[in-house]
Amino acid sequence: MEKDDVFTKPIEKKFEFDEAVASVFDDMLSRSVPFYDEVRGLIISLILAEAREGMKVLDLGSSTAKFLLDLHSKAEVTMQLKGIDNSPAMLERARQKSQAFGANIDLELADMLTYPYEKEDVIVANYTLQFIRPMQRLDLVKRIYEGLNEDGMFIFSEKVVFEDKKFDKQMIDIYYDYKKAQGYSEYEIAQKREALENVLIPFTIDENIRMCEEAGFGSVDTIFQWANFVTFVAKK
Repeated sequence: MEKDDVFTKPIEKKFEFDEAVASVFDDMLSRSVPFYDEVRGLIISLILAEAREGMKVLDLGSSTAKFLLDLHSKAEVTMQLKGIDNSPAMLERARQKSQAFGANIDLELADMLTYPYEKEDVIVANYTLQFIRPMQRLDLVKRIYEGLNEDGMFIFSEKVVFEDKKFDKQMIDIYYDYKKAQGYSEYEIAQKREALENVLIPFTIDENIRMCEEAGFGSVDTIFQWANFVTFVAKK
């Protein structure tokens, strides 16, 4: 796994999932997102608890297919696994990895805003909605709701903000200390923060829950939280 050094140099553009990011993305996630590996395992366990032959699992923003490959390796039944991403560089990495592991995973270059969701059993979006413009987010979640089977689940993880500004700042500072402990320098942290400004726009926990309820979901629960990182499960 290549080491993330994307932000050791001065940034020249807003953050995007290009080849430079794709080549180090697995390392970036493991070091930038607290308990990323544990959350991925938790989501996989939840899916496996409902697993059945032919079950359809769709990963939005599937990047290098790490989540789908892990799910594939742990499943004892054959599921229909698919990932969509709008980054050709990410999909190329995903296809190489899938081929290397002999995993039958369908990977498609697609925009999640216009993708034709249909009869999905589980839809997963790990730290993906936060990159969708806020005005478009509810419409996307409505499309996801309508594309799920009657007992379908939407599982998503998001970075969140807090309404109490002092508390929000404390959570951000704690998160930056976490990143420094993972080996990122103050300069890298500042560079990434600048690159993500107006690209990653988080909601509060309540805003994420209300969005799902407004889309039609019958229940919305949180199953993990560390500071400003939260995982939600919305059931149809």
